[in-house]
Amino acid sequence: MKILAIDTSSQSASCALTQEGKLLGEFYENVKLTHSQTILPMVQELLKTVRVPLEQVDLFAATGGPGSFTGLRIGLAAVKGMAHALGKPCVAVSTLEALALNLWGQDCLAAPVLDARCAQVYTALFQCGPFGARRLAGDAALSLEEAKNRLKNAGTPIFLVGDGAEMCYNRWKEELPGLRLPAPALRYTRAASVALAAGLPGHAPADPAALAPAYLRLPQAERELLARQAAAKKD
Repeated sequence: MKILAIDTSSQSASCALTQEGKLLGEFYENVKLTHSQTILPMVQELLKTVRVPLEQVDLFAATGGPGSFTGLRIGLAAVKGMAHALGKPCVAVSTLEALALNLWGQDCLAAPVLDARCAQVYTALFQCGPFGARRLAGDAALSLEEAKNRLKNAGTPIFLVGDGAEMCYNRWKEELPGLRLPAPALRYTRAASVALAAGLPGHAPADPAALAPAYLRLPQAERELLARQAAAKKD
């Protein structure tokens, strides 16, 4: 099975093509370009490079969240459009699971942490090993303090991955001596890991219309509106 995966969940963007778990090719950029302008040309160039026409893709995958609200919508819209046009199925993969799969083969705990701003992170917990990454805790938006406390009795070593990894490591390393910070190449979301996740059991292919982002919290505009409405009621 050929799987074409896209990640636009954060500042970086990437696309990858796998076949039966083998990585055929991957394109990655992290230069603050607009995903809506770059991701489809990246996909076209990738397929041209590996000499696989789009029609031969069996399954389309994208990070479904958490992450940048705009970025997630761009990636999912691209995947849904290609899958719908070809009548092919698609899958939305947790951004945090894809990050944990960067550590496939290492005997460790993986704690993905994405900077959600407002002193919060999107996080989860996985046990990594030769089998991949087994989920120990669900995706959640937690305060920095809550996320730190959840790791206190989790075991060691704990590898932090994600765009909030360095920030959390510097904040928590004195209290959590079992923390580890992997090499930068393993720290950020990669479409190759998204494709690997999409091919694992538990990710049932779906109709493109069924794909939806998992934000974990309301967009900022909606949070601000609710805050204003609550303030108005008090007055």
